[in-house]
Amino acid sequence: MPRKARIDAPGALNHIIDKGIARGNIFHDDADRNFVTERLGTILSETNTKCFAWALIPNHFHLLLKTGSTPIPTVMKAC
Repeated sequence: MPRKARIDAPGALNHIIDKGIARGNIFHDDADRNFVTERLGTILSETNTKCFAWALIPNHFHLLLKTGSTPIPTVMKAC
């Protein structure tokens, strides 16, 4: 059963989760984690999206984002 549509109004808080396929790792070392945090930081700055928390686990990650002027799906596609 698919999840309900995300509320994506400016100022909304969103808990984003991305998981590896079949629980496989998406981060293999610190270089992977550094790349993601640097890229995410650049995209968040460009889209005026605020990040209040993040967790990078070897097989998934969590983000707590506050929507700015750019919709969350657009921000995540850029990642």
